[in-house]
Amino acid sequence: MTFDAQPIEVVARPNAFQLTPRSTAVIVVDMQHDFAAPQGMFGRAGIPLDGIQAVVAPTRRVLDAARQAGVLIVYLTMQFDEELSNMGSATAPNRLRHLLMGVGQDVVAPDGSPSRVLVRGTWNTKIIEELAPHPEDLVVAKHRYSGFFETDLDQLLRERDIQSLIFTGCTTSVCVESTLRDAFYRDYQCLLLTDCCAEAVGSSEPRTNHEATLTVIEALFGWTTNSADLLAALGSS
Repeated sequence: MTFDAQPIEVVARPNAFQLTPRSTAVIVVDMQHDFAAPQGMFGRAGIPLDGIQAVVAPTRRVLDAARQAGVLIVYLTMQFDEELSNMGSATAPNRLRHLLMGVGQDVVAPDGSPSRVLVRGTWNTKIIEELAPHPEDLVVAKHRYSGFFETDLDQLLRERDIQSLIFTGCTTSVCVESTLRDAFYRDYQCLLLTDCCAEAVGSSEPRTNHEATLTVIEALFGWTTNSADLLAALGSS
């Protein structure tokens, strides 16, 4: 299959966003059991999952359309090694914060098999079935909030001449925003899909961290739009 090399225009804020499908990637951030399933880390901690679960359907539509248009799909997964050695030193904030959430604890997966919280190679860190990667997609494991920190994400994107990134996933103000900011520093054009990202922290507040992230991205780090406007643009290509 050959793909159109001509740029297409997406209705966005603060102004229209232009992308060329074959030099664009959709970044799916941390849509894995630990963050999206009731038996995962967030669910076990009593963190509301409604917002994260609500973005699954629009994200799936975006991924289907993006693949059809020749857009690269890249999944990021948050996970640590079995010894938790890549969490940082004993006093590292990354280690201390994650240990409070039960990272590394032995748990039982829904099918009865043994698993561990946020540890690689387990049910907990597997991408949810509804958004399962296709063989041609890329999956990049990370051990910090940003997908660029000590990973080969930038190299993989450069090798494919990717210039524009479309962001989906969770959570909006933590791993999504952290990765988007690092992408901005590397001169990628960044577009965040407002209905394909979700925030768990402070989700019950009158003004959420999700909204705050949208504001700062529109002002300084990139563009925002919704899945319907992106699908319309991809459909016209």
